[in-house]
Amino acid sequence: MPTKTLRIPTTGGQADAFAAFPGQGERHPGVLMYADAFGIRPVLREVARELAGHGYYVLVPNYFYRHGPAPVIELPEHIGEEVRPAVIAQLMPLIEAHTAERVVSDADAYLRFLTTQPEVSAGPVAVTGYCFGGLLALRTAAAHPGQVAAVAAFHGPVGADGPGSFSRLAAQVHFGHAETDITPEALDELNRALDTAGVDYTSEIYPGTVHGFTMSDTDAFNPGALQLHWDRLLSLLDRALVNG
Repeated sequence: MPTKTLRIPTTGGQADAFAAFPGQGERHPGVLMYADAFGIRPVLREVARELAGHGYYVLVPNYFYRHGPAPVIELPEHIGEEVRPAVIAQLMPLIEAHTAERVVSDADAYLRFLTTQPEVSAGPVAVTGYCFGGLLALRTAAAHPGQVAAVAAFHGPVGADGPGSFSRLAAQVHFGHAETDITPEALDELNRALDTAGVDYTSEIYPGTVHGFTMSDTDAFNPGALQLHWDRLLSLLDRALVNG
């Protein structure tokens, strides 16, 4: 599986990024992937390579590039509950500094870069994200309704911008929620807002999960939920990018 380390020019500087793509010398649909707040690391590269193996060019930017190249902070090999609070405390100032304006400005640069890569086919792209990256994925899709055909967010704060933000979505959507992140009542409220906005979506709680369930380097990891995530994501991308 070919991979590259890249630098994406943005209005804020140069964002380092990881890309994975099939190696047959052909062009493939593009997917912009936002990491969780822990950033680009071995598990994210593994997820990107897995997705690329299904026929996609996957670009994973370091969205905290203004603070340095990934990893922006020192991370243990396994982010267990005993170290998680200290790691999150280091990341919170970076998260708070990553304003909605920065997200949209950077998204413009990421999508422009992605769609001009020689291995990426013409046509719409998809955006996916994990944890905080799920919110970035949603903001990117809302800002580029004519370009983003699919958006998926897993254990992310997808309702953080309020129900009004959904009206700007033209993409097909999947939200995979952790059981500990949202109550059934809150899920119903979220889904009603999506219905009101006319969004083509699936939105569900993955049974028996806690926040971060897709990440194998955390205590939250749930192999069954990771597989469900792949089932939902690949089905979405097939509908929106391949057979749409």
